[in-house]
Amino acid sequence: MKGGTNTGRNEKERAKKAAGQEAAAGRKAPAERRKQREAAGKSILHRARYDAACKRLLSERIILGWMMRECLEEFRGCSPQEIAANYIEDGVRVGDLPLIYGIRNEDVSQEEGTVFYDIRFLANAPSGGERIRLIVNVEAQNEFYPGYPLIKRGIYYGSRLICAQYGTEFTGSHYEKIKKVYSIWICTGSPKKRRGSITEYAIGERNRAGCVREQKEHYDLMTVIQICLGEGNEKESAGAGGKLLRLLELLVSNRPAEEKKAILQEEYQISMTQNIEGEVEKMCNLSQGIENRGIRKGRQEGIREGRREGRREEREELLKNLMKTTGWSLKKSMEALKISSEEEERLKKLLEEEPEKDRKAVLQKRRFEI
Repeated sequence: MKGGTNTGRNEKERAKKAAGQEAAAGRKAPAERRKQREAAGKSILHRARYDAACKRLLSERIILGWMMRECLEEFRGCSPQEIAANYIEDGVRVGDLPLIYGIRNEDVSQEEGTVFYDIRFLANAPSGGERIRLIVNVEAQNEFYPGYPLIKRGIYYGSRLICAQYGTEFTGSHYEKIKKVYSIWICTGSPKKRRGSITEYAIGERNRAGCVREQKEHYDLMTVIQICLGEGNEKESAGAGGKLLRLLELLVSNRPAEEKKAILQEEYQISMTQNIEGEVEKMCNLSQGIENRGIRKGRQEGIREGRREGRREEREELLKNLMKTTGWSLKKSMEALKISSEEEERLKKLLEEEPEKDRKAVLQKRRFEI
C-alpha cells in the first residue's frame, strides 16, 4: 500500500514538473515569435529583391522583343532584334542594348486609386507603310490563384491603360485617337494543367442579326495575354510560342548563371551586356538564397514538429500512469497535468484503443512462443 502511495506521489511530482516546463516554454514563446518574425521579414525582403531583379531583366529591350514577336500580332513578321532596335519607344541605352523606363508606371484615379505596373512602355507597330502606336504592359505574377481570377485583373489593368489615355493621347470627344493596349501576364506559379501555354483574350465582333463588318482597328483596342510557365518548358516545346516559353522559363529557372548566359547567347542571339549579365547573376544568387532558406525552414519545421510530437507522447504516457496509480478520472488527470480540455475527445479515443492494442500484442507474443 505504501509503495502505491509513493508511486502516486511520484506521478504528481512528475505532473508538477511537466506543468512547470510548459510554463517555462510559454515564457520563451515571445522570443521565439520575435525570431520567427525577423526570419519572415528577411525572407520577404529576399523575395522582393528577386522579383525586382526579375522585372528589370524582363524589361530589357531584347527580352521584350521576343515577347512582342510571339504575342503581338502586329510584330509577327519581325525579328526580336529588329523590334528591340526600331519599334520600342522611350528607351535609355545601357551598354549595347537599351533598358526600358517607358512612360509613367502608375495610373492615378481619385475614384479607383492608383495602379502600379511592373513594366509599361510605348511601341510603334509597322502596318502598311505607317506606324501604329501601342501601349504595352508586362506583369510578372508568382501566384496564379491569388484569391481572384487573374484574367479579371488583367482586363482591369487593360481598361485602366485605355482610361489613362484621356488627356494625353486624346482629349474631348476624339475617341478615334485611342491607342490599342496589351497587358501581358507572365505566370511563374502556374497550375499543372496550364503550364506551357500562351492564351490570348481580345475584343471580337459577333453578329446576332444581319451580317456587318466594322473595321477591326475600331474595336480591337485591348488584348490580355497569359503566359503560363512551369517545369519542363525550357526543354523543347512543340507549337507556336515554344521558344518564348523556353526563354522565359530559362530566365526564372535555378540553372547556374554561366549556363543561362551561354544558352541566351547561342540559342537566342542575346548579347551579354553588362546590364543583362548582372541581372542574370543577381537572379541566380537570390534564387539560390531563397532555395536555401526554404530547405532550412523545412528542416526547422520538421524539428519543431518532432519536438511537439515527443512532448505530446510524454504527456499521454504521464496521463495513463497517473490514472492507473491514482484511479482518477480522465478529466481530473487532465486538469492535474494542465492538458487542454480540447484534447479530451482525442485522449478518450486513445485510451479506448489501448486495451485492444495490448490484447493484440499478447496474442502475437503467444503465437511467437508457440
